[in-house]
Amino acid sequence: MAWSEERVALLKKLWMEGQSASQIAKELGDVTRNAVIGKVHRLGLSNRAGGGDSAPKAKAAPRPQPAAKQVDAKPAKPAAEKKPAARVSAAESQSPSHLQVIPAEKPLPPQPTANEISPEALASHREVQKKALRLSLMQLTEKTCKWPFGDPATDDFWFCGLPVEPGKCYCKPCAEIAYQPASARRDRRRS
Repeated sequence: MAWSEERVALLKKLWMEGQSASQIAKELGDVTRNAVIGKVHRLGLSNRAGGGDSAPKAKAAPRPQPAAKQVDAKPAKPAAEKKPAARVSAAESQSPSHLQVIPAEKPLPPQPTANEISPEALASHREVQKKALRLSLMQLTEKTCKWPFGDPATDDFWFCGLPVEPGKCYCKPCAEIAYQPASARRDRRRS
């Protein structure tokens, strides 16, 4: 399809009347909405309120940057009270030193709903919560379990962090909950 002078004139007229690209495409026939949009941009008709002026506008002079403010040297605020160090398990001691260890004294987050999880998997998952490394999002790697625990909107939210099953993003107990056949879930809901 070629853009003849008559078709371009009709395109400009319809565009300035405020018709959509789809409406113009239907009016012109044998042209797609995207072709209309492309032609409008090539003609410089993008701004309907500006009357379709295709002449490039002069750029505004750049604003001068404000001078850097002088900052008075103030004494540093005293450091916040440090919390006692948490006990470190054997699994945690093997993890990199930059990982934050969450104290084991925190209460466990709420359990997943039992009507969608097999009793065996639920029991296994409760044990995982006790052994979990309790990692934050920034501490996760491709080798750590990414099963979430708790409410993400609270400070008690964490991820399992145990070693993952090959080819999965969860450890074995978390994978038992995550990867269940749909028929088994459906049968448990019905009972």
